[in-house]
Amino acid sequence: MKRDPDSILNAELSHAVASMGHTDHLMVVDAGFPIPADAWRIDLALTRGVPEVATVLEAIHDELIPERVVYADDVPEMNPDFDSFLRDLYDGSGADLETVPHEEILDHGEGAKAVVRTGEFLPWGNVVLQCGTDPKPWFDGENVAMPEAYRERYEEMYGESP
Repeated sequence: MKRDPDSILNAELSHAVASMGHTDHLMVVDAGFPIPADAWRIDLALTRGVPEVATVLEAIHDELIPERVVYADDVPEMNPDFDSFLRDLYDGSGADLETVPHEEILDHGEGAKAVVRTGEFLPWGNVVLQCGTDPKPWFDGENVAMPEAYRERYEEMYGESP
C-alpha cells in the first residue's frame, strides 16, 4: 500500500503520471472522447459521471507539475463553471492556461503519452496537461543560471524570487 493515502491509488494512472517527462502530454477526457486505438488508454469510467473530470484532475494535480493546460475555447462562454474550476486549480501552479478550438483538442489524442477516460458527461470536458518541471531543484546548483522563463515559473510557484 502506498504511504500517502491521498495519492493516486489506481496503479495504471500512478504509473502514467510517474512516466511523464518534460513536455509530454497527459489527457483527461470525458466519456465520449474519441481515443485513438493505439493510445495508452487508462479507462476509469464506471458509470455516468463517475469519476468526474474534476476529481481526476485534482488527484493528478497533487502529483504532476503542469507547464501548460489546454482546453477548448468554448469552455469560458459555454461552460463557465468548468472554466472557473480549471483557473482555480491551476492558479499559482506556474502553468499557462490556453484555450484552442475544440477540433484541436481532438488532435491532441494522437500525440498524448496517455489518455485518461472518465465517466464524465460534460460539454468540452477534455483537458490536455503538458508536463513541466519544478525549476527549484533543477537550477539550485552553484554557477547554474536560471533562464528567464523558469525564473517566472519559480516566482509564480513559490511567490518569491529564486
